[in-house]
Amino acid sequence: MADKQISLPAKLINGGIAGLIGVTCVFPIDLAKTRLQNQQNGQRMYTSMSDCLIKTIRSEGYFGMYRGAAVNLTLVTPEKAIKLAANDFFRHHLSKDGKKLTLLREMLAGCGAGTCQVIVTTPMEMLKIQLQDAGRIAAQKKLMAAQAQLSSSSVAGAAEPAVETRTTATQITRELLRSKGIAGLYKGLGATLLRDVPFSIVYFPLFANLNKLGQKDPNVKAPFYVSFLSGCVAGSTAAVAVNPCDVIKTRLQSLQRGVNEDTYSGILDCTKKIWQKEGPMAFLKGAYCRALVIAPLFGIAQVVYFIGIAEFLLDMLPKHRA
Repeated sequence: MADKQISLPAKLINGGIAGLIGVTCVFPIDLAKTRLQNQQNGQRMYTSMSDCLIKTIRSEGYFGMYRGAAVNLTLVTPEKAIKLAANDFFRHHLSKDGKKLTLLREMLAGCGAGTCQVIVTTPMEMLKIQLQDAGRIAAQKKLMAAQAQLSSSSVAGAAEPAVETRTTATQITRELLRSKGIAGLYKGLGATLLRDVPFSIVYFPLFANLNKLGQKDPNVKAPFYVSFLSGCVAGSTAAVAVNPCDVIKTRLQSLQRGVNEDTYSGILDCTKKIWQKEGPMAFLKGAYCRALVIAPLFGIAQVVYFIGIAEFLLDMLPKHRA
């Protein structure tokens, strides 16, 4: 990372632009990840990421892959802005006289960034997961109803398949606030911290050190392709490393369950039930999807952040006012 100081407004704008571009590109894969992680042994609707996306398009249309995207596009700007700006803030205050940060201090900066971002990440993920997984639950119920019809001896007495009632993020938010208060939006906060803090501890030091390999001069920024590749490698590595925590977080934050699916009282209960009923490999569900989501997302984020689009935009403002 270059030593040039970037203003806070520029950091926030850069983080926001990066998040919007990244989410738009990879959201369908993130939807597949959520649905794969949430399905338990029994009525398994999907066998792989591609199978999930194909079935989603067939049953819900092309835009079915973007269910919950509005929540992400709305909240990803402050989330990514807080994450990237907080990391820079902690790195700056942990450095002594501009000297190179030790690995431990880089990890502490990442820890601080991950802790700060959950203020936005937890409610964002909470709402997004409900919208993403609604299609899976509806498809499962429809399948069960069709099977019941086939096994019914009386065609006249067979029940019609249930029609999915689509809810919006606003409706979910109002219901959670009405029934549980602000705490309802922060369900799974502990699991989110358990995922995002270790992710940032791994990601930021790894990115910084990979990016430095492409710097010919310590005072000159690395080429954009180096920042992109460094973000991709660091992001995918950190994503796979914390995937077990992501599976637990996704299960805990899901309000609706499919047929014969377990409910959980907390992190330990969720971990125990997954291990006993689905085996240790269940903690890697959706890992390759998450790597495919995080790699370009953080690659794009770092390119936008390091190119400094916001600085250019902010510099142009006085010229237009003159």
